Amino acid sequence: MPTEPGPTELNPMQLRRRRALRLAWGTALCLAVSYGIGMPIPFLAPVLAVLLLAMRTQALPLKAAPALALLVMLSCGIGLLLIPLLRHAPLSGVLLVGVGLYCVFRYALRGGNGLLANLLVIGLTMIAAAGTSDFTLALSVVEALAKGMLLAVLSTAVAHALFPEPANAPSPPAPPFPSEQDVGWIALRATLIVMPAFLLAVIAPDRFMPLIMKSVSLGQQAGETRARHASRELIGSTLLAGVLAILVWSALSLFVHLWMFFLWVLLFTLWQGRRLYAAVATRKSPAYWVSCLTTMLILLGQSVADSAGGQDVYRAFAIRMALFLAVSLYASGMLIWIDGRRSKAQTT
Repeated sequence: MPTEPGPTELNPMQLRRRRALRLAWGTALCLAVSYGIGMPIPFLAPVLAVLLLAMRTQALPLKAAPALALLVMLSCGIGLLLIPLLRHAPLSGVLLVGVGLYCVFRYALRGGNGLLANLLVIGLTMIAAAGTSDFTLALSVVEALAKGMLLAVLSTAVAHALFPEPANAPSPPAPPFPSEQDVGWIALRATLIVMPAFLLAVIAPDRFMPLIMKSVSLGQQAGETRARHASRELIGSTLLAGVLAILVWSALSLFVHLWMFFLWVLLFTLWQGRRLYAAVATRKSPAYWVSCLTTMLILLGQSVADSAGGQDVYRAFAIRMALFLAVSLYASGMLIWIDGRRSKAQTT
């Protein structure tokens, strides 16, 4: 006779729901603490928490937090080293950034550590772009990333304590790695997706820094070998993230308070997390939902900053959303163009 699952055994649907709850609580808790203690660039910490929770089903040990913060500073140091080259030999600096991005994307596509790849891409783009206009700004971004990583590790540890992973739970299926002949093409199109946002951020880092984060997310989401399917997901995740950010902001405006921000983000992250872990049936890939969630957090974080700075939040959101959609359309076109070039190269 079949036995009932024990306290450490969950059926597949219960396990998916628990993972969705862990993602929601870890992200919302990280966001509340980040804004509550006044972290620099406060939306970075919850974005990092999403990446940690989505990529791992087991908690990172707390002793790994200082090591990860050191890893952030070392990987971002690459961007600091590129600043003099970008200032005095801009063409060589931009070409070096492009080559670096291509190598990092190849490393990730071959099964390399996803967190390290993310940090390296951030170092090559955000830090280098910030430092071209103001070295102090680049150092402040490195500080924000290091502190955000520490907070993200602590928040994910609390989320794992609240919703522990059963010892015998199967890991989520890993996405299939592309063939060796596809790796170069996919890394190339991911690099071409990120580079325009990087160039805009070099011109005006204070305005286009969030655009780099969005383009990095799109570049990683473009790992799909089916170009047209990936193209639709790129645009769809951006549009849905914008709609969800509008809904959260509208709900928050009814009663503006940090804990209401926490509760609304918890609710909307849970809605996306249930689809990410297939607790609710969906045709979208996990990368779609991770990109949607991180984009929603970036949009909300920038809107909070606009509100605190006394700017017109709705106008700034409309401009930012238009830029995000423009980057998504560009990424979509780049996917289809590179795929066409690859098909011609393979047939000749």
